[in-house]
Amino acid sequence: MNPQTDLRPLESSADHKARAIAPAAQLKTRLTLRPGQNGTKKLSQKYGDRLLAVRYRYDAARNIRIKTVELVEEELPWAPTLPSKRNPDEPVFVRIGLSEVQLRETVKSSGGWWHPDRKLWQVPLALAHALGLESRIVA
Repeated sequence: MNPQTDLRPLESSADHKARAIAPAAQLKTRLTLRPGQNGTKKLSQKYGDRLLAVRYRYDAARNIRIKTVELVEEELPWAPTLPSKRNPDEPVFVRIGLSEVQLRETVKSSGGWWHPDRKLWQVPLALAHALGLESRIVA
C-alpha cells in the first residue's frame, strides 16, 4: 500500500456519505502554512516539491478541524499574453540598472532608446513584454 497513490477513503462509503464535509464556504480557514514551517514536515517529506500549502480548516457545524493540502498536479509551459487593451507599439519607459550590461545591450540591439535626462530606456510595449520587463515599466 503506497500512501501517495492509494486514494481509497479512510472510512466506508456509507460512513463517508453520512459524515460529508461541509461545503468550502462553510469551512473557516484559520491557518495556512508553507512547506518547511512547523506542522508541514511530514507532509513535505510525503509530497516533496509538489506541496504548496497546508491549511487547517474548521467546520463549526460538526466541531472538527480538517487539515488540507494544496499540491502541484501539473506544470506546463506558458507564455503570458499582452493585455488586449493596450497597443503593442505603445512606447513605454523601463528602468534598467547600470550593472545590467547584458540586458541593456539586448534592449539597445532590439531598438530601445536611452533617455539620459530621465535615466530610462524607451521601448515598445511588445518588446518590454517579450523581454519580461513588465515589472520595470515606469508609469
